[in-house]
Amino acid sequence: MLQPLADGGKLFFKEEIIPINANRALFVLGPSLAMLTACMTGAVIPWGDVLYFGDLPVSLQIADINVGILYIFGVVSLGVYGIMIGGWASNNKFSLLAAVRGASQIISYELAMGMSLIALLMVTGSLSLKDIVEQQRHGLWNICYQPFGFLLFLICAFAECNRAPFDLPEAENELNGGYHLEYSSMKLGFYLFAEYINMFVSSALMATLYFGGYAFPFMDSLGWSPNLITIAGIAALFIKTIGFIFFFMWVRWTLPRFRYDQLMKLGWKVLIPLALLNMLITAAFILWTQH
Repeated sequence: MLQPLADGGKLFFKEEIIPINANRALFVLGPSLAMLTACMTGAVIPWGDVLYFGDLPVSLQIADINVGILYIFGVVSLGVYGIMIGGWASNNKFSLLAAVRGASQIISYELAMGMSLIALLMVTGSLSLKDIVEQQRHGLWNICYQPFGFLLFLICAFAECNRAPFDLPEAENELNGGYHLEYSSMKLGFYLFAEYINMFVSSALMATLYFGGYAFPFMDSLGWSPNLITIAGIAALFIKTIGFIFFFMWVRWTLPRFRYDQLMKLGWKVLIPLALLNMLITAAFILWTQH
C-alpha cells in the first residue's frame, strides 16, 4: 500500500489494489455501501419550500414521508455494515480492530442520539421533517424548546461522523490508518467522501431540526414573491449548514482525541442517562402545561 520515499514521506498508490488474501466481493462492497448510505440520507431533508415554474409547483424535497426521521436513522444504521465489511474483508488485524471500534462507537452513540430526539418529537408531535420546519416557520425555533437535547444530538453527531475527538476508528498512531488501511484509489475515496457527506448531512439535519431549516425570521412578512422567498430560504439553510461544518472543523483543530474507554464511558454512562433525563423532563413539562 505504502512505498517509502527518500525524504522520509510516503507515497499512496493511485491504482486499484486488492490484497491477495482479501475477500474480493466484500472488499468492494464495503466502501460502496458506505457511500450509498451516506447519499441516501439526504433524500428526506427539505432543502427549500416550493418553487413555481408557471403554474407547476416543484418541491425541493425528494421524498416527503411522514416518518422521515426514522428513515434517516434506518439508513444511517446501515453505514455500520460498510465499516465492518471493509475492515473484515481486508484480512488485516489492524483494519478489523478499527472496524470493531468504529461499529461499537456508532451503535453506542446512535442510542443516545435517538433518545435525544424523542424529547424533540414529543414537542413537535411529528416525524416529518417538512412538518417540523413548517412549525418553526410559524413559531420559535426548536433550539428554544430543546437546548439540552440539541447539545446531546450535536455530541452524538460528532461520534457518528467519526470526527475528532471521536475519530478512534482512524487513530493512525494506534491502528496504522484505521479500517480502510488496505484500500487505495477510488475505494479509499468512497470511504473518505462518505465521511464528509455524513458531516454535511448531519449539519443540514441539525439546522432542520433545531434551527428552522429553510425558515428565517420574518420571511412571510417581507412581501416578496414565493419564488424569491424560497430561494432566500435555500440560502438560509446552506448558511446554517456551513456554520455547523465550520464548527466540526473548529473542534477538530482544538480538542485532543479521547481514549477508547473514555469514549465508551461517555456514550453509555453519561449521554444515554442524560438523554433519558431530558426526555422525562420534557414529558413532565408537557403534562404540566396541558393541565
